[in-house]
Amino acid sequence: MKILGIDPGYAIMGYGIVEMKGNHFKPIAYGAVTTDKDMAMPDRLKHLYAGLMEVIAEYNPEVVSIEQLFFNTNTTTAILVGQARGVAILACANSGLEIFEYTPLQIKQGLIGYGRAEKKQIQHMVKTILNLKQIPKLDDTADALAAAICHGHCADFHSRFSKLK
Repeated sequence: MKILGIDPGYAIMGYGIVEMKGNHFKPIAYGAVTTDKDMAMPDRLKHLYAGLMEVIAEYNPEVVSIEQLFFNTNTTTAILVGQARGVAILACANSGLEIFEYTPLQIKQGLIGYGRAEKKQIQHMVKTILNLKQIPKLDDTADALAAAICHGHCADFHSRFSKLK
């Protein structure tokens, strides 16, 4: 199964594609779609959409795992990130991909087994699971890979649950 993980953001949208065979993960590609701070928000959203569509067309993932938003205080940032997240979901939906959403807590539990894990622990686990030489440069990229791995760990549950419906 080829999984696209997305860490939504309007300045940096991290993505990571992993292939899961059995219980082994292989990194296919990872990086980020970035926008310039001087761009108008509609242009940033358009650029994010186009960039994500290119990633989807090039790597042809089967499913998408996207991080849900969690914000404590800054509602302006939450709204802007929410718009970027909506664009990511639209790109995936328009590409016919099944979308799974996970909270940061669920992603941490899916990788570490502990929902309050530190960012460094998550990054190290991503590096270890994917047998990478180094931790991906951008936190957003590592977070996207973590989302993809989380779905891989949860895919069997989703499969069994959907059969019960």
